[in-house]
This record gives sequence, structure tokens and C-alpha cells, in this order.
Amino acid sequence: MKILHIVPSYKPAYIYGGPIESVSKLCQGLAAAGHTVVVLTTTANGEQELSVEPGKVIDVDGVDVIYFKRITKDPTHISPDLWKYLWSNVESYDIVNIQSWWSILVIVAAAICHVKGAKVVISPRGMLSPFIFSSGYKKIKKVIHSSVGKWALSKSWLHATAQVEYNEFVSVLGECKGFIAPNSVTLPDTSVIKADNEIFTLIFMSRLHPKKGIEILLNAISKLSFPVILKIAGSGDDDYVKHLKAMALRLKVDSKIVWMNWVGREEKFNVLMNADLFVLVSLNENFANVVVEALHMGTPVLISKEVALSTFVNDHHLGWITSLDVDDVVEKLTLAYKDRKRMSWISENSRKIIAETFSEKKLIQNYVDHYQEIIETN
Repeated sequence: MKILHIVPSYKPAYIYGGPIESVSKLCQGLAAAGHTVVVLTTTANGEQELSVEPGKVIDVDGVDVIYFKRITKDPTHISPDLWKYLWSNVESYDIVNIQSWWSILVIVAAAICHVKGAKVVISPRGMLSPFIFSSGYKKIKKVIHSSVGKWALSKSWLHATAQVEYNEFVSVLGECKGFIAPNSVTLPDTSVIKADNEIFTLIFMSRLHPKKGIEILLNAISKLSFPVILKIAGSGDDDYVKHLKAMALRLKVDSKIVWMNWVGREEKFNVLMNADLFVLVSLNENFANVVVEALHMGTPVLISKEVALSTFVNDHHLGWITSLDVDDVVEKLTLAYKDRKRMSWISENSRKIIAETFSEKKLIQNYVDHYQEIIETN
């Protein structure tokens, strides 16, 4: 099978977080399974560009990747060179998987693929939900959706990483065709040795963005009746980070917070393991690789029901699920703090459950089966 992936950014642009990990892991798995995999992407690396030679095929961990120059920065990533290459070459592939949505880069790429008659899968990566649709650049999104977006999506198969995300597709688009396949996540063999923290230690590890519910978390911490430390590992817009720090000061919880900034891959698994509880009370969240990563390192999780993995966590008793109500978050944090027996059980069993559920071989075969079904569709 010849598979083309189109994504605005690719590793080593780890500044973009989880999607970089999951997309590269998928491509590597497909290539290792014997399929021909090519990735078209840009040199995007936040405000900077990756130090790679644009327009040349580069072997990145067994995957052929072509990085193209972009003429605009985040979030549009406009790259005429990528579009030209796609126009000339897309017909030589059995299937195209476009990662993300709303970026001008991928929307134009989707249109090119459909004009050329390609079979297209779109993996929105959390970008096709009512929350995203109605927040930030709403008018522009409405114009894009009505002019070309809806047409491109209707002619594509949509890939969701969880049932919650697929339900969001339906709520935005109405009837649609697609499939569900969880992310493939790279996990280390590091032994789980939990830290004996004197103070109950929480870890938040994600982008610092308004949709992540950090304000809810800060308010909840200000109402707790027991001591905690909250480690915040992530980066974000400078003004937003200043807003969060000012809020922490106003709530008198600044002494309970450790601002760690962005944590690299080498360090993050130890940071996750050394915490007592991972917390993520997002207003809207796709798969969230970091939930799997935390559980792999033996750390229980407290997440909002808006996180797509909340059903999995609840079904396997791997943590606590909360609403976005501050008092509910306080209650669930208190339950976690008091239930050391359950915390210990999760630490001892979560890695095994993660391994059984997110087996790489099983996940890659799931993608291959769905790709094959789509290719055989008239």
C-alpha cells in the first residue's frame, strides 16, 4: 500500500506537542509493517524553522519525509511548493491521510486531492469540534467551512481517535463517514519507581491555552483543605502565561505552583512518574497522548469528561472524572488525595492495562484495515 500523509509540521518539531508524537509514530509503524509511507510537511517549528533541506526526501526514522518552505507562520503554514508537489504526484498513492484541520495548508491540500480523485482520510486531531468551531477566528472559519471546508470534508473519510471525537464530527457536520482508531504512542521501558512526595503533587503537562481549563484548576486548588504542589509543564502565549501567574497570585496559590515551562521528551516521563496525580480539566480535548503517558508511568489521572479518553479511564478505573465545575474538581481532587489504596492500585496496574489496550501492532493493523476498506470503496 502506498500511503501519503500531509501534516503542517513533523518531528523534530516537538514544540507542537502530542500530534507530532502520534503522527510520526503512526507513520513509522506503517512503514515498519511494509507499506510505502511518504510524509509531506513544512519546515514549521513554532516561530522558527527546522534546520532541514527543503524539497528533498529525508529518511526520518524509516519514513520518507519531504519538508517544504512555508511562506506564512502558524497557524496557516501556507506552502505553494508543497501544493505544487502534491498536484503533480498525488495520483501515484493509494490513499492520502491529511492530519489536522483549519490550517490553509491542509484545506487547500484536501481540495487538490479531491480534484485529482484521490481517496482521502482526514484526521482533524481535535480541530473539528463545536468548541473549536466557535472559538477563535469564528468568522474566518465560517467562511472557510461554507466555501470549501464542508465540501472537502463531505468527500473525505474522517478519522477519530475516540468515540467522543466521532460524536463531535456528527454534531458539527451531521451525517459523515469515517472510523475510530486510537493514537499510537511511543512509550519508554523505564521502570516505574514512584516518588514518596511529602506534599501531594499534581502534574499538568500540556500547552498553556485557554481551552486547557487551567483557570478552573487554579480556582480548585485555592479551595482545597489539604496542601498540594501543582507542577505546570508547558509553554504558551506570553500574555496568557502572565495572566495565569497573576491569577495564581490573586488566589494566593502562587506558592503552591512550580512553573516548569516546556519539558523535553527525555525528561517528561520522569516528571510524570514523580507526581502523585496527573490533572487535565480541558474544556475540549482530543485523544490526549499525555494521559496514556502518565498512566504508563504509573501515575493516576484526574481528567474532565470533555477529554476523549475519559470513557477509557472510567471503564478501567484508572482515575477520577470531573465536570468543569470548580466545586466538582475540588471534590474529585479530595477523593484522590484520600483514597491512597486506589491510587496505589492504579500505580501498580495502569502500565499493564495501557500495554494491552494500546498495543502498537494492534493499533497499526486497525489503521491498515480501515485504509484498505476505503481503497476498495468505489
